Amino acid sequence: MPYHDLHEHIALLEKNGLLHRISRPVNKNTELHPLVRLQFRGLEESERKAFLFENVTDGRGTTYPFPVLAGGLAPSQQIYALGMQCAVEEINSRWTQAMEHPIEPAEVKTAKCQEVVHELDPRGIPGSGLDAFPIPVSTPGWDPAPFLTCAHWVSHDPVTGKRNIGNYRGHVKAPNRVGLTLLTPTQGIGPHWQAARKLGKPLEVAIVVGAPPLVTYASASKVPPGADELAVAGGIAGEPIRMVRCKTVDVYVPADAEIVIEGRVSIDEMEPEGPFGEFIGYIQPTKYARFMDIDCITHRKDAVFASLVSQISPSESSVMRRLSTEPVYLRHLRGSMGIGSLKAVHLYEELLSVRRLAVLQFEKPHSDQVKRALLATASLVAGGAKVIIAVDHDIDHTDLTSVMWAVGTRCTPHKDVTIIPGFRLGTVPPFADFDEHGFVSHEEGQNDSIMLINATMDTPYPPVSLPKKEYMDRAVALWQELGLPELRLRNPWYGVSLGQWSDTLEAAARAATEGDYRTYGDALKRMRKPISGI
Repeated sequence: MPYHDLHEHIALLEKNGLLHRISRPVNKNTELHPLVRLQFRGLEESERKAFLFENVTDGRGTTYPFPVLAGGLAPSQQIYALGMQCAVEEINSRWTQAMEHPIEPAEVKTAKCQEVVHELDPRGIPGSGLDAFPIPVSTPGWDPAPFLTCAHWVSHDPVTGKRNIGNYRGHVKAPNRVGLTLLTPTQGIGPHWQAARKLGKPLEVAIVVGAPPLVTYASASKVPPGADELAVAGGIAGEPIRMVRCKTVDVYVPADAEIVIEGRVSIDEMEPEGPFGEFIGYIQPTKYARFMDIDCITHRKDAVFASLVSQISPSESSVMRRLSTEPVYLRHLRGSMGIGSLKAVHLYEELLSVRRLAVLQFEKPHSDQVKRALLATASLVAGGAKVIIAVDHDIDHTDLTSVMWAVGTRCTPHKDVTIIPGFRLGTVPPFADFDEHGFVSHEEGQNDSIMLINATMDTPYPPVSLPKKEYMDRAVALWQELGLPELRLRNPWYGVSLGQWSDTLEAAARAATEGDYRTYGDALKRMRKPISGI
């Protein structure tokens, strides 16, 4: 099925009852993001929907001609799957297929994203450039400016021509200037900037706002090093992503985007950027960062401005990050590392924002597979999981309560916990080195660590102390027959054998359910022995 642009995605959202159309005036700086944010703090994931704001204003009485889509790309697995054009249960396999069989983009000469062209005055005249678009304030009360959040920065290595597209926030500082913060220096655009600096030329870039959903998902993903995100997006779509050359820079962008911002990133100077409410759940302080001077903005005549809800998780960006990153870990560990006993990888989203806690689920691992998988997970992605836990297949790896049960009963800390120092702290508080303006240094050392926890059984355990499944299944049927309240069962909800169980005990338990406890009782009587040592 061919991929679709944002307009087609909005139509599908509405068709499936997953869109709120808001026609009353909404202030982009004080009301828009807080309204959408409420569903992430007050609703279950299955209840979340997209919001299309059709009458966007600001505190100065400005009315913007462009609607804003917020929470429209990944507030839930269901909406993410709609953008992927697959069922929820197919998301993982669709990502794996795309990474193994990418499809290179195809160039076109004309594009809707260039129906309207604005070449900007270098003086940054108020009301022009970025000021013409309804860019929301994401964290009112803390953020000092509107930020581009659904901003896919496209760049090319000026020496090799290698392309990268990544989603980085953009601090709006003037009608013709936007900040660029990289959370890790190795992020795709970083090496391109370094190469441009060696050549003594500013890095030509383009920011795509409102790309086709598949491009957004690929831009925000952690694809393997060397992979082209746009080719992976084509692999998901099953056809090439259409690309067009920008008007003022030698950069190619998705032709079916809504808005394209063209310009150059300075190689000579940096300036303060932020603060901003980040995915780690805290306000990231102001720090020195790169910035882009904007030359030109192009857009569709009927452009929709897209804004991602980020900050504390769960959020739109954390759903997107989890669903695209889990397949990367699983594919690497099972494929490249050959760890066939690994069954699943789960990256915890609630408050921990995917990048802080990972759980690996195994079924009968042998030799050193658990240890190898823990170490490989720690080193696969820069700025990845900080705490990595291995559990057995009977543990619900998606339920933190179940995981902590395994940690509390199957882990012996002095031999099953490993702490590896020498990692970069990155965006994690506390933040040090504040100057007189409240800014923090952009020089960050290797001052963090990673904890690996092996909470798998290294010897047989007794059964889980719940009735066997056959009896719990009967209880569920009886519960429903009695018209009792709807159940929301959490694993474990029935008992299973974990190896430490004999045929004798099995026979005794079976007999007890049939009303015969005396046979086993008589056997116990024959095993009596004298009291000693008391």
